[in-house]
This record gives sequence, C-alpha cells and structure tokens, in this order.
Amino acid sequence: MLKIISTKENIRLDKYLSENTEYSRELIQKMITQELIKVNNKKTKASYKLALNDEITLNEENINNTPEIKATPMKLDIVYEDEYLMIINKPSGLVVHPGNGNYDNTLVNGLMYYTKNLSDINGEIRPGIVHRIDKDTSGLIMIAKTNKVHELLADDFKHKRIKREYIALLNGVFKNSGATIDAPIGRDKKNREKMTVTADNSKNAITHMQVLKRYPNHTLVSCILETGRTHQIRVHMAYIGYPIHNDPVYSHDNATSFGQFLHSYKMNFIHPITKKEMEFVCPLPKYFTDYLKEIAE
Repeated sequence: MLKIISTKENIRLDKYLSENTEYSRELIQKMITQELIKVNNKKTKASYKLALNDEITLNEENINNTPEIKATPMKLDIVYEDEYLMIINKPSGLVVHPGNGNYDNTLVNGLMYYTKNLSDINGEIRPGIVHRIDKDTSGLIMIAKTNKVHELLADDFKHKRIKREYIALLNGVFKNSGATIDAPIGRDKKNREKMTVTADNSKNAITHMQVLKRYPNHTLVSCILETGRTHQIRVHMAYIGYPIHNDPVYSHDNATSFGQFLHSYKMNFIHPITKKEMEFVCPLPKYFTDYLKEIAE
C-alpha cells in the first residue's frame, strides 16, 4: 500500500498522481474506478480536486488486475450525431459503463467500437460519458466526442441548463395532479447498493412530478429533474409511497427482467458549440407501451 500526502491543492487527483508516481494517467483513472485509490480513506473520482495534506492511498498489489476495456460490436440507436456529441436511445437492461466486475457488453464497449472520437476526461472506463442513467432505465443519454464539449456539457448539467424529462409508471393511483418532492438523498446505511431520503451525508434532491394518466392500479407520470442524484426518481417515488412499477430495488413487488418502468423521454439543451437549441423526444419502448395497453383493459 502506497501512501502519499498531497503537497498541492485545487489540482485533479489523476493529474497529481500521474506527475508524482510511476503510473500513467490512464492507469490511475482505471485504479480510481476500481477503488484501488482512495483519498482520506474514502472512494473518490478522478476529477476530485485535492486539498493540502489529503492522504492518498494506492493499493498497488491489485493494479495488474485492472481489466482492459474492449470495443464490442453493438447495435446503437443513435437519435442524433454531429462532430461534437451524440444522443443515444439506450435500451432497458444495458449498463452504461464498465465497473463492479462488469467490463463487457456495456454502452461504452459499443461506443468504443463505433467511434474513436470520444472524450477521455473520465478516463478509459467512461469515455464520452457526461452523465449516466441506470441499467434498467431506458431512453436518452448524451455522449461527448471531445474533451472541450465534455467540459461544457458537464458545466451545463451542473448549472441546470440541460432539461431532462422522464416518464414513469407508478404503483398505486396518485390522487393529485402533481407534486414537487424536495427531499435530500444519500447512501442507505443498511444496504449500500440503495439510496434513500436521509439527512445524513446527503445531497439536496428535487423532482417535479406531473400526472399524465391514471389506470385502475397505476399512475403514468412525467418527472422533471432539478437535480441529478443517483436513483433520484426511483427513491423519491418510493419515498412518497408510489414506487415505480417493476423496480427490483425500491418496489416490494417481484420484478421481471425488464426492470423499472422509467424512461428518459425528453432532453432540451443549447448546443455547446453551435449554440442552437436542441430538443429530442424518445418514444416509450414497446414493452412499456404493451403493458400500458394491458392494464388499461
């Protein structure tokens, strides 16, 4: 185990380590993703800005176990593409990027096969990935082709200039026309794979929900994110007592392989280079629409 005490501040972790160890920046980024590198004994990101006297630990014993990310032929549903960015319609069941022991057959593997032009700000594990959606969430996701565009889009996400709308099917009949859920989200202490509404080590989270249609035992809703926390819509809907239908984590019902009925439906933003207003709408997947017809009968 190698320990390093930071002698600089406001510098990216991966950049600092590439300048102060024998390892390349690319390998360091892989190690961070593998949680082989921690800061003050906590997992972190390559983009973390160091403070003076931060303690950085590198688990060098397992470095050689860091896997290579391979390009894989994959049918991509490309909604839009130019020289700067792509908008992809991701199917339910497809993991966005490698990690947690799964390094093949992710969206990143398919993107790497399709094009060599992907931003590398987030390292070899997440080329092009500006934001993510859950494995079993379908719909629109944005991909950056250059580092400049990646940085501009990341800033747009940070300052809420990119508008995202989701469609979800909830268990139960929601009586009001809509709601705004303003409840902080953090890691569930009892189950580290789950998030929960909590005041402990949490971040603010706001979801605006509007009823689209009611069914005998379900409610179809639109959800607009004001923040972008992990599992935000899933956690908030479960928190108010109307979990997303077929959610394997936050619903008490048995779930099928399709996973939660949550779809990234609309995305609106100003193109970071051309400055044109862009809006994309992605129809619900067939499995989703077929189920809506079934419960309407």
